[in-house]
Amino acid sequence: MIIGITQGDINGIGYEVILKTLLENHIFEFCIPVIYGSPKVAAYYRKTLNLEQLSLSSITHVNEANGKKGYIINCTSDDIKVDLGKSTEMAGEASFLALEAATLDLAAGKLDAIVTAPINKKNIQSPSFTFPGHTEYLEHIFNTGKQGLMLMVSDVVRIAVVTGHIPVSQVSETLSQSLIENKLRLLNQSLQEDFGIVCPRIAVLGLNPHAGDEGLIGEEEQTIILPAIHKCVDEGIVCAGPFPADGFFGAGTFSSFDAVLAMYHDQGLIPFKTLAMEEGVNFTAGLPVIRTSPGHGTAYELAGQNIASESSFRHALFLAYDIYRNRKTYREIMSNPLKNNHVSRGNAIE
Repeated sequence: MIIGITQGDINGIGYEVILKTLLENHIFEFCIPVIYGSPKVAAYYRKTLNLEQLSLSSITHVNEANGKKGYIINCTSDDIKVDLGKSTEMAGEASFLALEAATLDLAAGKLDAIVTAPINKKNIQSPSFTFPGHTEYLEHIFNTGKQGLMLMVSDVVRIAVVTGHIPVSQVSETLSQSLIENKLRLLNQSLQEDFGIVCPRIAVLGLNPHAGDEGLIGEEEQTIILPAIHKCVDEGIVCAGPFPADGFFGAGTFSSFDAVLAMYHDQGLIPFKTLAMEEGVNFTAGLPVIRTSPGHGTAYELAGQNIASESSFRHALFLAYDIYRNRKTYREIMSNPLKNNHVSRGNAIE
């Protein structure tokens, strides 16, 4: 399995968490990691972080990666410069070039998955990248006629969001019954195909405090969310709610479900990062390709100090492999469904 790794923002902790992860030799037992970035920047971080024992082979094309070791493809100009802990135009351009190159190879079937290091959502903006994040960019590139789904994953909890990177002031007007239904279908399908859960149990959160208190504090629960839940239940999806978000997480009710569908970004990501900051992974569900990412950002304040934890990035790499394996198993099962085979014993048919 070949996994592409995009360098992200070169002034953050991206290279640190990538290189520290690749120091673990057992990584090469299940995948061939190929970094899309800059050999020059990688060498800088190997020296700065005293990680020079890690060897990376420079290649021009991904099809040259054929051994149990790490590779790197240069996607940037020779004058690339690291400014630790700073947001720069050069860093934004470099992060996009790496992402673009990896995405092209992923679309061409040359990669089995990609793991994206954190980007700065502002400095990456350009005429070529006008999206609020990786999720929306990949939805655009792999246009299947439907949106993807931001799904935060850990061993403790899985949380998806109906609305992603939009202002809170736009959440209510963006929500609709059909949107919630579509996200529930995507989540249910992902839990089955990507995580191997035969009959997933999904909790749906309300939008307003106390889930609207039966319309006293807001009507979205009664007019939008509850009808969406009923429609999906009628389709055979096991889902319940809407639950008040505070009590749902405070009482630990989330542990009774395979996944949670939150209405907006912070409603889902605040409890997720509180519960699973170190090992949490961002997975873009609902796409024909596999993309994971660590659950943290560029962390400029930690850059170059050799104190950033690689745990979340490591889990992102593992999850990409697990999803690849689960999807393969699911396809095999669905292409060869069990049939009623009659076994003959003499003249008897059983």
